[in-house]
Amino acid sequence: MAAATAVVSSRDNDSFRGLFNDTWTVTCTLNSASVADQAAATDTATVSGVALGDMVIGMSAGVSEAGLVRRAYVSAADTVTIATTNTTGGAVDLASTTVKFVIARML
Repeated sequence: MAAATAVVSSRDNDSFRGLFNDTWTVTCTLNSASVADQAAATDTATVSGVALGDMVIGMSAGVSEAGLVRRAYVSAADTVTIATTNTTGGAVDLASTTVKFVIARML
């Protein structure tokens, strides 16, 4: 695996100012079931007020995700879905953990 080169980054609060008219920060406990190799699974979290079209712009978990591919999205009114895909070569059962999201509604 090669490391990225010519990386340019910026850190400021102005990048997102004026882009969103509503945001949510969410913390929840998630205890996902084991995911078999080459399988996918979903979990949901109820987040009052979110709607289709809102963006989950960040998600973090308090445990190593052990090579799983995870993505969170607003799947219905008041519902965020965490989709997990396992391509690791074996079943993975993550420990119960705290999951954090940042959700935003664009202007």
